[in-house]
Amino acid sequence: MRVHVVSDVHGRADALARAADGADALICLGDLLLFLDYADHGQGIFADLFGAEAAGEYVQLRTAKKFDEARAFSLSLFASRPESRASLFEAAIARQYAEMFGALPEPAYLTYGNVDVPGMWGNYLKPGHCVLDGGTIELDGWTFGFVGGGLKSVYRTPNEMGEEEFRAKIEAVGEVDVLCTHIPPAVPELLYDTVARRMEKGSAALIDAIKATRPRYSIFGHVHQPLARRTRIGVTECLNVGHFRATGVPFVLQW
Repeated sequence: MRVHVVSDVHGRADALARAADGADALICLGDLLLFLDYADHGQGIFADLFGAEAAGEYVQLRTAKKFDEARAFSLSLFASRPESRASLFEAAIARQYAEMFGALPEPAYLTYGNVDVPGMWGNYLKPGHCVLDGGTIELDGWTFGFVGGGLKSVYRTPNEMGEEEFRAKIEAVGEVDVLCTHIPPAVPELLYDTVARRMEKGSAALIDAIKATRPRYSIFGHVHQPLARRTRIGVTECLNVGHFRATGVPFVLQW
């Protein structure tokens, strides 16, 4: 069995269309949308709505951790448009999702990222797409568990939740061979982004589950340029399979 795994696709429809080439199935761990590109300010929903210059200013404020100023700047831009903020975002997200799900191969098993909007996925899924969040599937004798979303943070991305809600979904998954999540376990070297120079949010509940159930693999994305892409917690190999937007190359899991 050969499974390809991607995470943090962030608008790379071109690479996503080829991501399952040579594989029996594709697993996607979320973050299909691209709201803001920190490297190319002309890319993403924010730039589509307000232009590259405004996106660059917004990036500078967020990079400097001036989150209140960044939100005020964003709101001022929306206030200059006749449409509501919600309608502008919804239309822009719909355009991206139509492109992304149109490119997504079948069969594919998916869970949500922290920047995804779960309520909109149903409009774009193909028959061969299976969405799991707190559930499991079996592939050739191996059980895969899926937990989507991220934890609450200063960035206020669309699909964040509290640690207890996240823990409940992990507990619902139970014992599996491969534990698939969008965010990593709360291990410092897996959380530190060497380019952004900041710690991302990881889950302590995920560490507890790994120690208790001892899956073969814990696979995740979320941190784009981690200090370490893999480590071990007991017998479990923990693997960062992102950042697919940058690499365009899936991780290969074969057994």
